[in-house]
Amino acid sequence: MDVVPGEQYRYALANFRIAHEKVESQRTQLQEQERQIALLRQRIGRLEGADDSRSATATGGTSSVDDFSIKNAASALERQINRYAADTMRTPPNGVPLTQLRQAVITDMSASPDHVSAGPLPMVVQNLLRHAMSEAISESVINCFVVTNSAEANVQLTRIHENIFAKDPTVASVWRRQTFSAAIEACTRPIAHAVLQDAAPSLAALLMPDGPDFVPDEWMSIVDAAHSFSRMLHGARAGGEGDAFYRAFVPEMAGTMRPSEIELVKRCIRSERGEMDRVGATVFPGLVKVTIESGEELTSVVRRAQCICTCALNVSWTPSTPVQQRT
Repeated sequence: MDVVPGEQYRYALANFRIAHEKVESQRTQLQEQERQIALLRQRIGRLEGADDSRSATATGGTSSVDDFSIKNAASALERQINRYAADTMRTPPNGVPLTQLRQAVITDMSASPDHVSAGPLPMVVQNLLRHAMSEAISESVINCFVVTNSAEANVQLTRIHENIFAKDPTVASVWRRQTFSAAIEACTRPIAHAVLQDAAPSLAALLMPDGPDFVPDEWMSIVDAAHSFSRMLHGARAGGEGDAFYRAFVPEMAGTMRPSEIELVKRCIRSERGEMDRVGATVFPGLVKVTIESGEELTSVVRRAQCICTCALNVSWTPSTPVQQRT
């Protein structure tokens, strides 16, 4: 049997103890790092709206910081749209008759009226203006990535994102956030003019008769606010689902009122009597969260559209095209 000298044994034992202590120290550090990472992930999840049962219990609900930001920004934008519509109704540009403003929106939104009461004409015009402006900011600001001052480039960027998202939502999420990190901070007047011109050309001709270089400051403020709202939605991870993104939708005039998608801002007498009613006007867009599951695009409503029914608006629309939900 080989005998190890005592000094060599003590040296080996000391080295083993030192190595063991280092390994134990590293293990402790790794455990602490894992704990900190878990806490960080939990914190990020709460900030982005993840379903955290402990957070829900502590706060009494599942509302997240992200949802709160969306609610505040949307409410501020809605107030701006309503104020501009009210000011336009009270003081039409160049003295344009209210009936002409009403007809312009009806023409642009592809609807024809069966009957419009002459009594509440100012109210009808105000809410039709809100509908047209909601359509404009939905399609040309929120659903179109306004990253540059070129409308054509923005359309191309939006299409690129759609193609990437269909193939790999995770890659699309990273691409989207990086793209919006370099987005313009304010829109030019030609861009603001194009926002309304693309959605409601007849109305744009009445509100902005002098062309894209002479856009009212009130409309510029609305477009800038909508652009900031869009940057907030697209420039960060969607609450709780990093691969998802937001899209606005505007229920069409004469469209079916779906409770899961629509919130009425005025009482609907017909619905209370159990009768069917339809959308009179959408005064602010709704928001859906878009995800991909098993290769299929899915949407879930995160904020319902603000609408007024036909009976509250005292109108009856006949759609000139089959009614479809715009999302």
